[in-house]
Amino acid sequence: MISVSHIEEDLYQVTVQGQQPTVHEVRMTQADYRLLSDRRCTHEWAIVQAFVFLLEHEPNTSILPVFDIMEIGRYFPEFREEMKRRLG
Repeated sequence: MISVSHIEEDLYQVTVQGQQPTVHEVRMTQADYRLLSDRRCTHEWAIVQAFVFLLEHEPNTSILPVFDIMEIGRYFPEFREEMKRRLG
């Protein structure tokens, strides 16, 4: 299970439940939100889907504890297009 809480402007706390639960801080600017989702969902749902994507590629314990959502594309070049597909 993935839960997302808005902490402050552009900053979210994400908790991933699993064999070993993890907590992450993710920054997503309004521009990033528009780019990834075209405003078709909530900010929180976009982040949930980003974590679903990450968990398809690595265990939650390998996900960085603090990162900018657009950094995912540096590790997984298909990220932006996949997010558009998932959120479109």
